[in-house]
Amino acid sequence: MAKYDNISELEPDLSGAGLKIGIVMSRFNVDVGEGLLGSCTAALIRHGVAEADITLATVPGALEVPLTLKAMAQSGKFDALIALGAVIRGDTYHFEVVSNESAGGITQVQLLTGVAVANAILTTDNDEQALARMSEKGRDAALVAIEMANLLKRL
Repeated sequence: MAKYDNISELEPDLSGAGLKIGIVMSRFNVDVGEGLLGSCTAALIRHGVAEADITLATVPGALEVPLTLKAMAQSGKFDALIALGAVIRGDTYHFEVVSNESAGGITQVQLLTGVAVANAILTTDNDEQALARMSEKGRDAALVAIEMANLLKRL
C-alpha cells in the first residue's frame, strides 16, 4: 500500500471546454506582447476553449494590467484571467518599480477576487531574452489559466 493511497487528490484538469478566459495584454513592447498572445490563444483553443469565449483587453503598459484584471474579475464573466506583456530592463530603476508593482498587483487581484490569474508578464534584461521566451510563456499561461479555473471550480 502506497503512503498516500487514502488521500483524496485533485488531479490537474486541462480541458478548456466551456471556460471563459479574459486576457489583458500590455501594448508596451508590443512585438513581445503579440508573440505571447499568439502562443497563448493557440494553446487555449488547442485545449478546448472556444474562440468566442476568449476576451482580449489591451492596456498601455504593465502598470495598467492589474486594474483591468480586477475589473474583469469583478465582472463575474470569466473563469480565469491571463496577464501578458514584457518589462525589459533599461538604464534606470524604473524597471524594478514596474516589474514589482505589476506582479504585486496581479497577485492582489487573485487574492481579492478569487479569480485565478496566470501572470505571463515577462521581466527580462533585453529584447532577445523576451523574444526567446514569449512562445513558451504564452503557452504556459494558457495552461495555468485552464488548470486553475478547473481546480477552483472543484474546491
